[in-house]
Amino acid sequence: MQPHATADLTVPPTVTESPLLSYRDEATGERVDLTAQQVGAWSARSASLLRDGCGLGPGSRVAVLLPPHWRTAAVLLGAWACGLAVSFRPRATAGLPVLEPGGDRPFDAVFVTPERQDDWLEEVPDAPHRYLVGTGPGRLADVPLGWLDWSVEVLRHPDVTPDHTAIRPTDPASADGTTYGQWGALAREVAGMLDLRAGDRLLVDAAEHEQPLKWLLAPLSAGASVVISANLDPARRDAVVAAERVTRIL
Repeated sequence: MQPHATADLTVPPTVTESPLLSYRDEATGERVDLTAQQVGAWSARSASLLRDGCGLGPGSRVAVLLPPHWRTAAVLLGAWACGLAVSFRPRATAGLPVLEPGGDRPFDAVFVTPERQDDWLEEVPDAPHRYLVGTGPGRLADVPLGWLDWSVEVLRHPDVTPDHTAIRPTDPASADGTTYGQWGALAREVAGMLDLRAGDRLLVDAAEHEQPLKWLLAPLSAGASVVISANLDPARRDAVVAAERVTRIL
């Protein structure tokens, strides 16, 4: 796949073919639709950033403190394409540390939203490579010293998946030591519990389901597409279901 010719890809264009991943913000009206090819392209850019930009590879560890979002999908899939061990967690409560076991080891990169970076309830781990990932359209207006805007940096890299050491099912895919094979099995098990099948379209309330096993890995393992809805008003859920042709709700 060749790099896109578009100069600024921070907001992908609306596509005519069926999207694999849709993101809609009910409060702002923002909408992004990504086909499977575009999801792959953004994931490849993220993988190239991690490998070529940060020098990371199998054995490296990254912390991802991001909500359900199309950019979060690109960060996670890109990290896993490089064979990295990822630590992801829901929003912290009452200042209690909730990183997985094994979090005492240093991280090589961290991804966080600006809101979480400034939230006193959060314990954002330090890392040599630190990226802010915005959830709105375009680039971030203010990036503190020592941080980089992911939406800017990722565009410096091609949308071609970098060569890397072959990933084995027994390699750790998360910081707690859970392997790629185990996460794959868990994803298929969750997809079965949700009765997800190829062709289904899953609606995800971004505020209620931050675990990527549910909103990303399970539907992808079943061949289902995903609609991530931020700021979803329960009173409008039926309208969203009808408009998006949703077949399953998380």
